[in-house]
Formats: sequence, structure tokens, C-alpha cells
Amino acid sequence: MVGTSDIKKGLCIRYNHGIYTIIDFQHVKPGKGPAFIRTTLKNVETGKVIDNTFTSGHKLDDVRVERRTYQFLYKDDTAYHFMNNEDFEQTFIDEKIINAPQFLKEGNNAEIVFNADDETPLICELPASIVLEVTYTEPGEKGNTATNAFKPATVETGAEVKVPLFINEGDHIKISTTSGDYSERVKV
Repeated sequence: MVGTSDIKKGLCIRYNHGIYTIIDFQHVKPGKGPAFIRTTLKNVETGKVIDNTFTSGHKLDDVRVERRTYQFLYKDDTAYHFMNNEDFEQTFIDEKIINAPQFLKEGNNAEIVFNADDETPLICELPASIVLEVTYTEPGEKGNTATNAFKPATVETGAEVKVPLFINEGDHIKISTTSGDYSERVKV
């Protein structure tokens, strides 16, 4: 059991007969009445995101989890195949528990969160940003913009990202895995 003062991003709790992870939270102390914590919870089985408010001092049933770094090997018809970097054990992960499967590239590392009680994988998280090569994009036209303009680009994993007009094929770009947006061009 943990109290509301122990709430932090990434904490896994048992709530409404399911396991949820805390995506975001905010402590609120109104002028009148008791303090409360406004949270955004994501169900790890279904991926459904809900908002919930806990009163200050409320006890939560936490789920003991272990985070391990795995390397992405390949994807087949049934699952994504990962290998543990420490003991080289392979595991198979379903696409629905990966936070950004469209940006997974062979050889990339990801952090897999396991339920410590029964060793079932709960969440597979990619790093906050990832660098990928642009494999296809239309050439940008100079002088054709009054404000920030974007064009579609396909990266090496097959995902499509909106990029500025100055990005060309062969450029490496940094992409935010949480939003799927272009961050910056990277020199390799």
C-alpha cells in the first residue's frame, strides 16, 4: 500500500479490478477543503486512459514491478521479439503494450516493465526520443511559406512523420516517441 504522497509518474497500481500506470499527476490544494491529487491513469491491459481524483491521504494498492532493458530483434506475424541484454533470454511482446511500435528499429533498446509476482510483461517503453533516417520525402520548395510548414516523410521503420521543408532523404531526425513528432535534425 502506498499513500497519495508517494504518487509519481510510472507507478503501477491496482485500481477498479485492473492494473494501471500513472501517466501524469497534479497535487491540488484548494483555498477551501482538503487537498487532492488529480491523476491520469492508463490501463496496462487495454491501453484505456482515464482521469481520476484521489483525496489526500488515500491509500493505493501498488503493484511491484521490475524494469529491464531489452533489445528489439525482429517482428513476425504474432509478436515482437526482444532479447534481455544481461542473460540473452528472449521474450515475445504483444504490440498493444508497446508505447510506439511504429518507431521500433532492429537493435534498439527498450525498457520492459514486468509484474514481479508472475513475471508477465505489463508495458514496453521506448526511450523518450529516437533517431531514424528519412527514406522518402518530397523535395521542399523554398520561398513557398509564410509560416512554419511541414511535409510528410517516411522513416526507415515505415512510419510517417511530419517534418520541416528543409529535411531531405538520407537525413537523420530525432523523433519524440510520446507524441510521434519531429524534434530536430541530427548529424551522424
